Amino acid sequence: MAIDRGLAQPPPEVDDRASPTRISSPELQFEAKRALIWVLIVGLAVLCIYISQSLLVIFGAMVFAAMIDGGARLLRRVLPIGRGLRIAIVLLLTVAFFVWLGIFAGSQISQEAAQFPAILSTQVGRLLEWLQGQGFAINPDDIQSLAGQLMSGVGMVTRAIGGIFGGLTLLVLITIIGIYVSLEPRLYERGFAWMLPREKRQDFHITASRMAETMRRLMAGRLLGMVFEGAITWLMLWAYGVPMAALLGILTGLLAFIPNVGAVISGILMVLVGFSGGVDMGLYTIFVYALVQTFDGYVIVPLIAKKTVDLAPALVLGAQLIMGILFGILGLFLADPLLAMIKVALERRAELNGAAEENGAQEGRQAASTHGA
Repeated sequence: MAIDRGLAQPPPEVDDRASPTRISSPELQFEAKRALIWVLIVGLAVLCIYISQSLLVIFGAMVFAAMIDGGARLLRRVLPIGRGLRIAIVLLLTVAFFVWLGIFAGSQISQEAAQFPAILSTQVGRLLEWLQGQGFAINPDDIQSLAGQLMSGVGMVTRAIGGIFGGLTLLVLITIIGIYVSLEPRLYERGFAWMLPREKRQDFHITASRMAETMRRLMAGRLLGMVFEGAITWLMLWAYGVPMAALLGILTGLLAFIPNVGAVISGILMVLVGFSGGVDMGLYTIFVYALVQTFDGYVIVPLIAKKTVDLAPALVLGAQLIMGILFGILGLFLADPLLAMIKVALERRAELNGAAEENGAQEGRQAASTHGA
């Protein structure tokens, strides 16, 4: 019978020599581990920068979901129906508003919008002539370039996020993700908490709950300010006979979503259109702008700040400029909510540190009393 010679061979000897990649020194092992941690941190930072645009879109969806959730919670006070139906009503009302706005803009504001660039260009030219008459050395090409950027919205503050199709794509993504999150917010919260260590999950749920409440109140206040500024501006301009009152009211309301920057842009547009009808009308538009912004700044904003987070205006403006430069118009819109969420997280962290210090102090006093007894 044939015998397999391979099975009869002795097992190979095990090489117990140290691998050339093995670090025997404990000091070198510690330094190697620390270097690896730093490499991982840098790699994670590079990855976050690479996917920062996508992360910002996801955060925008969270903001949109908070707005939908806030509307659904508001409807619950008057309509004792299921959450899904309340969310559907909020979305239908939102779509109906934009459809009405499109029809209204197409029938009544389209002609005003067509005349808008010509009026602004004329007013900028008059302003340039007046400044030159006062002895200011101004390059007309620079003024025309500034006027062109002004007509592009917030282009003078930040670069655009992309073309029309790119902006629409981002808007669709934000809308779809926001709707999914608003339908099952607890599902995504539990999924994210599952990736955290078990001892950190309770703290995460508390922080997420506070962030959600702050975001809902912040967006509700923002929408309230937009409606107030847009409606009052339109009514006061229409009552005096200022041209393009409806268009200016809509622009003022939409730009009110961007604190600080939006008010400046809407005020410049309003005053330029006002002076096209004479000095008296121009002064009246300045009065309207000052009245609306004063009431909003001293009544609406403080009332909202008591319910949300009180952010310093200079801090908000700095965050808007940085986010606008880094991420374009989307970053400019989301700078304020992102700053509010960061503040909530820092406040929660400070609360935990304070509780830990208090517990440590109590344990120290108990140990001291026990030792004394």
